[in-house]
Amino acid sequence: MNVTVNASLDEDVGVAGGTLTVDLRALRDNYSNLVRRSAQAITAAVVKADAYGLGAAQVSRVLYADGCRTFFVAHFVEAVRLRPTLPRDAAIYVLNGLQPGNEAIAAKAGVVPILNSAVQARNWLATARTLDITLPAAIQADTGMSRLGMAEQEVAEVLRLPGFRERLEIKYLLSHLACADDHTNVLNQKQLEAMSRVAAMLPDIPVSFANSGGIFLGGDYLGALTRPGISLYGGAATSGHPNAMKPVVRLGVRVIQVRTVPAGTAVGYGGAHVTAREARLATISAGYADGLPRNLGNGGAAYYGDIRLPIVGRVSMDSLSIDVTSLPANTLSLGSQVELIGPHQSLEQIADAADTISYEILTRLGQRYRRNYIQS
Repeated sequence: MNVTVNASLDEDVGVAGGTLTVDLRALRDNYSNLVRRSAQAITAAVVKADAYGLGAAQVSRVLYADGCRTFFVAHFVEAVRLRPTLPRDAAIYVLNGLQPGNEAIAAKAGVVPILNSAVQARNWLATARTLDITLPAAIQADTGMSRLGMAEQEVAEVLRLPGFRERLEIKYLLSHLACADDHTNVLNQKQLEAMSRVAAMLPDIPVSFANSGGIFLGGDYLGALTRPGISLYGGAATSGHPNAMKPVVRLGVRVIQVRTVPAGTAVGYGGAHVTAREARLATISAGYADGLPRNLGNGGAAYYGDIRLPIVGRVSMDSLSIDVTSLPANTLSLGSQVELIGPHQSLEQIADAADTISYEILTRLGQRYRRNYIQS
């Protein structure tokens, strides 16, 4: 039995144009799976971008109840919003570190910055001195992704800052794998070697290296703390292999109207689709403002039961059209619901149809859907 444990849309608003269902049991099972795969390493949870669009507060509370005590966000504002929703023994790390001026607020809130540069390190050290306390931090090294973190020489320079190790309690040494979804990519080994060199400068500091894909690399990539993200939410962490995670998300969208049009009818903006025969079209209540990429136009599909219903024409801001001619007449009407993500179309499949990745699909899902959090 599915029981709704939380729904984000006010009951007074009425029936929404679409329903985004988050299966909390599947989320918990995925976390347990990743804990097992992480072996002796602690398993954290990456809940940035509002837990990949699924609700950071709801997701974090569920994972905390299952034993997770370490959470990662990207921006400081995410940490500030998440902090009141979790007990104080939950550590919240900010992957992007702090902008100047946020240090004192972060110290008061008990938020832990990732130090990505010497400037961030000096600012956090100065805050510890001003407050006359020891502050926690993590150091991020750039091992080959060239996105965030310090080069080996910069790490060495930071470690020589007067009072750095006395005033700052360094919790972890981090880096991020660029190609962990591809187990055959040689950059994985090169990054591991670079990480080992930096770790030798801090032999007493535990290492956090593995993202979702890194967990599936196993071995030395696991380090002391793993940081799964997409795999928690049911996304495939590696390419070319069956997805070991349970699906967490289902998305159903309601029909606004159904019409029959003759052959030669232009559909949508720019007349991007022209019917080759008489067709029955349904307009459904979601568009690119709700996170459905425009690239789904004339390529993606919705489902009604086992029947694939092609998206025809361009995706509009608030709606899109599907060809429902393959369904018996009168099957769909105002308020009927079709599946965009679910048992007939996985997260990866809709992402492939839009020529993008599952991360983008999840994080773009809009706030106009009714969000149901269920325990199966």
